[in-house]
Amino acid sequence: MYALRPHQDSELRSLHEHMQQTRLAVLVSHGAQGLLATHLPVLLDTGLGESGTVLAHMARANPQWRDLQEGGEAMLVFPGVDAYVSPSFYPSKASNPKVVPTWNYTAVHAYGPVEVIHEDSALLDIVTHLTERHEARREQPWRITDAPSDYLEGMLRAIVGIRLPIARLQGVRKLSQNRSVDDLRGVRDALASSADPLDQSIAAQMRTL
Repeated sequence: MYALRPHQDSELRSLHEHMQQTRLAVLVSHGAQGLLATHLPVLLDTGLGESGTVLAHMARANPQWRDLQEGGEAMLVFPGVDAYVSPSFYPSKASNPKVVPTWNYTAVHAYGPVEVIHEDSALLDIVTHLTERHEARREQPWRITDAPSDYLEGMLRAIVGIRLPIARLQGVRKLSQNRSVDDLRGVRDALASSADPLDQSIAAQMRTL
């Protein structure tokens, strides 16, 4: 991932926090079928491996897992929020018009080898933890055990599990750190006053700089 030095995020706690807040990641791989990508809900287990391990599942009908089973490295993209930055946000534009539009954004890329999981017990563990994570805020959470056991067994046969021990992490937090203090404040205030929740989210992150 390309990122100027001021925008690089290498702090493990920050990278993990971003990954845990991402509800849908993109698994990218290259194999006999060329480049393939799948959008997946994922779990990050920070207790497995130095940088953590990502767990997920995909449809057995998805051809990507067959390439993954052959080995090699894959990449998981954890996109974050983004916001358009207008040159008019910079106070310095009044004295120096040599400015152009850009984007502020956050993202994390995780790289590692992939293990494809077929065992029913391991698959059930993955889907159970994913369900618990996303149902946790509901007043009456739906549970895996609410589904008939024979139906659940059939659904488990229709998926494969994915385990990616993280070998390498790259993060970017492009939040106008390369601009002057006044320009950074101008961008932050302009985004904070926007009606767009993504703009407001970027502004909130800029307040932590």
